Amino acid sequence: MSAASRAPLRSNRTNRTAGRASGRVRARVRSRAALAVGAAAAALLVSACSSGGTSGGGGQTGFITGSDGIATAKEGERADAPELSGETVDGGQLDVADYEGKVVVLNVWGSWCPPCRAEAKNFEKVYQDVKDQGVQFVGINTRDTSTGPARAFEKDYGVTYPSLYDPSGKLLLRFEKGTLNPQAVPSTLIIDREGKVAARTLQALSEEKLRKMLDPYLGDESDGSADSAKPEK
Repeated sequence: MSAASRAPLRSNRTNRTAGRASGRVRARVRSRAALAVGAAAAALLVSACSSGGTSGGGGQTGFITGSDGIATAKEGERADAPELSGETVDGGQLDVADYEGKVVVLNVWGSWCPPCRAEAKNFEKVYQDVKDQGVQFVGINTRDTSTGPARAFEKDYGVTYPSLYDPSGKLLLRFEKGTLNPQAVPSTLIIDREGKVAARTLQALSEEKLRKMLDPYLGDESDGSADSAKPEK
């Protein structure tokens, strides 16, 4: 075989080798990106499944935490809730923005978390009592590797309100640092009728404490529409 005829073969082998190397680089980049998201979510939930939590955050946060572990922000100093949308535990689709005009009780939970199991029936009981007052409960299920355990959890504890499925914690990372962001499992946030985060706690809640956290935001009841929640000009 002449040198001229061998040259294309060497070129083809070189191209195939370069292609495989490029594919390995892309795979490593994707893997590193996934690990980075997972690490960030793990760092966010470093105190996961704790039964307490009264820290209010550092710096100029504009909110305070009471002795009951409930942190609140004054009206006018509240941060906008981030976009929270995606697939639900039961396979549907949900966008929290669709509840504008309602008070949203956002509960971060996992089927693997004992404090979450302790508070689940309390949440369902309060939800049934207030859902006709312009209030919507929404869960964010996190760190469950499949929806099976999460669906079993909802069945066991009679949970009827929807939960977004967020196994890697991507939705939780959308909350700005220094705001009333979820930092543990369980965490509970109150989003006011204007779509702003008004209160947060990093602990499992009794029925009494959940009602106490929610009650200040039940005034100015609406039918759940954005227009009816806004004052007339």
